[in-house]
Amino acid sequence: MSHIQLPSSLPSTAPALDLPLEAEEFLSWLGAERGRSANTLGAYRRDLRSYVAWLALRGMSLADVTPEDVEEYVAHLRVLGRAAASVARALVVVRSLHRFLSQEGHLGSDPALGVEVPKVPQGLPKSLSEEEVASIIAAVVGNDPVSRRDRAMLEVLYGAGLRISELVRLSLPDLDPDKGVLRATGKGSKERLVPVAGMAQEALAAWLSPSGRQRLVPDRWARRDDADAVFLNARGGRLSRQGVWGIVRRYGERAGMGERLTPHVLRHSCATHMLDHGADIRVVQELLGHASLSTTQVYTLVSTERLRRVYEAAHPRARGRPGRRGTGPSLP
Repeated sequence: MSHIQLPSSLPSTAPALDLPLEAEEFLSWLGAERGRSANTLGAYRRDLRSYVAWLALRGMSLADVTPEDVEEYVAHLRVLGRAAASVARALVVVRSLHRFLSQEGHLGSDPALGVEVPKVPQGLPKSLSEEEVASIIAAVVGNDPVSRRDRAMLEVLYGAGLRISELVRLSLPDLDPDKGVLRATGKGSKERLVPVAGMAQEALAAWLSPSGRQRLVPDRWARRDDADAVFLNARGGRLSRQGVWGIVRRYGERAGMGERLTPHVLRHSCATHMLDHGADIRVVQELLGHASLSTTQVYTLVSTERLRRVYEAAHPRARGRPGRRGTGPSLP
């Protein structure tokens, strides 16, 4: 393809440029083809510099980005305390950049396509209550193969805190039922062992029994990779990312949660509930496969906020009201 020319206001040597050429082409295109103002382009440039710098700290380029990276970048901005409007604008710029790179042939696919980041008030990630998680899983009614699959999928997403991409990549050799662990392949093909216990382990065993997964196995595999897939669709192929989204949304609607429920919300809830029950933050970091502790620390904000709400609701003097059991002498 022919590269778009850089703006004439930039010298050919451009020693001050700190963005990849592809990002400069994107900004040039926005100015020339979309008529964006100089002020808007300046704001976009600042957002892209922050994004590229964040990637560089992780040893990544624009070509390495996955949907999970986009989601984690948003979480990073929230940890920094960026205002909701600022985070939203930065996300729009990142999405637009990747769409441009994909359309222009710089990337084979658009990693930001279909990435849905929950709108979270006050910069905190959305988390369900433990009761809400239980009601979602209880919405899976029946013991047929599809119900067993869906129940196991929801239990593993919440119980193991997996990313949606890690769930759909799971293959049978990744499971070790005797040790109660699975091998998750995360970003950059990094592998980690994740415990699978209790209800998640039981649901997974029921799905992998002869009455579960075996019932969806086709007479002939469409693709060689499908034969080892842990989660199959109704046609016997490996369950896709889009398929998981649809299944999770369906049970969210059944449980009365509408669009609140996404696969990533179950991952958020796993982390938040573990911290609520006293888990060490570095253990949660290892479980979720976060490269940086700062990404995990956003969940401590959720737990602290929940602690404050519970305290204010439960303590008789938290809001300046006199105690119902009477008052005694004040302490010195």
